[in-house]
Amino acid sequence: MNVTVIGSASAVSPEERALRNLYLEHGPALYAYVLRMLGGDTHRAEDVLQETLLRCWNKQTLADGEGMAVRPWMFRIARNIVIDAHRTKTARPQEIGGASWLTELGSDADDIERMLSSIVLHDALRALTPAHRAALEATFFADRTTQQAAIALGVPQGTVKSRVYYALRSLRTALEERGMR
Repeated sequence: MNVTVIGSASAVSPEERALRNLYLEHGPALYAYVLRMLGGDTHRAEDVLQETLLRCWNKQTLADGEGMAVRPWMFRIARNIVIDAHRTKTARPQEIGGASWLTELGSDADDIERMLSSIVLHDALRALTPAHRAALEATFFADRTTQQAAIALGVPQGTVKSRVYYALRSLRTALEERGMR
């Protein structure tokens, strides 16, 4: 099976050879021009270059070189394609990213989850003895060292350490009983 690609070296028609020659002669400069216009988006620049060449192909007057200034015309076509794409993009509503709506939805779920966890934690803290609860409040919740908590509670530092240790063990058990890990 013999396949001839438009613009290939084995192209038969003069239009196909002309398109190939246009690409070889003007393609790199046109690509660089479009790439600058698009801020470095290589994929979009390739699409614009291909669309420009397709419009050249549809013009059907590229085989004869009778006074037609092809290069400025090609650059104008590429510029118009970029401008049209920009106008189309700004005319419709802003597109959202794939994960932004999921993040926003997740933030509501996180707030609810945080609130429920807070309720369960308060309930589990109420299950502790007053001495254990006071030791946790004086250290973790007040952001104090054990020495500072000992002074605030009026007990030795070793007592604060042991109360915190046993309070955390009791709190872990109380949370597990309430279905939290």
